Amino acid sequence: MTENDAPHAQGMHVVHDGPRQAPPLLLIHGSGASGSTWGPVVPALAARHHVIRVDLPGCGQSPPARSYDVPAQADRTAALLDHLGLRHVAVAGHSSGGYVATALAERRPGLVASLALVSSGPSPGALLPQPLIHRVLLAPPFGPLVWPARSDAMVRGGIRATAARPVDIPDDMVADMRDITYRSLRTVLSRNSAYLAERSLPERLAALGVPLLVVFGAADPRWDPQSAHRYEAVPGARVEFLPGVGHLPMLEAPERTAELLLGFTATGR
Repeated sequence: MTENDAPHAQGMHVVHDGPRQAPPLLLIHGSGASGSTWGPVVPALAARHHVIRVDLPGCGQSPPARSYDVPAQADRTAALLDHLGLRHVAVAGHSSGGYVATALAERRPGLVASLALVSSGPSPGALLPQPLIHRVLLAPPFGPLVWPARSDAMVRGGIRATAARPVDIPDDMVADMRDITYRSLRTVLSRNSAYLAERSLPERLAALGVPLLVVFGAADPRWDPQSAHRYEAVPGARVEFLPGVGHLPMLEAPERTAELLLGFTATGR
């Protein structure tokens, strides 16, 4: 069962799947995306979990925010979980959603039971040269001119540029990605980069002692796949590679991605 929460609880659009009495699993999307990014894996996850999908401020169906700093995003997420009365939550973040998930564990360690990072680059040096369509859409001087006029086909092309195999892109994912403004996305990207530059994710996570799963596409065109090995510096971390998969494991290999997440939330390793 899918259920929308209050329209903008704690400043974020929220969707619930699965029984409310089941163990909670929070899913956090990446830059400019929305909770719909997780759609293909939700049915399997919701069979065992109360799945909570959020649209971070300024993304999807959530209104803009005054600050897009990663710690501020984490604080809003913590306030949402408090509002829902949830504790000991398993948290999964895709791409830069992994930064918000990590900041949440940093700022509210008792709230996060386990942490799964999917395609989350560990440090700035791991970023690969970006596809041409992303440079056109995001970089001045063309970005501000092209962004308001971008078509559904262009949005789909931008999404597919981060995949390593053909993918079916849900219509709601396209609609949600069209809703974010150029200014908001540029600010989100800037704040995410600042968080990662301040201290790498493996360094941050090594001090937390939270059970950690890292899932990386072995053909990720956005982040150097070999950089995922840097997470092995985190005590007890489990790193899994998906052969032939790019930056979007939820779309490219939904069954295997769901299997990894369910196995991890069941055992913590």
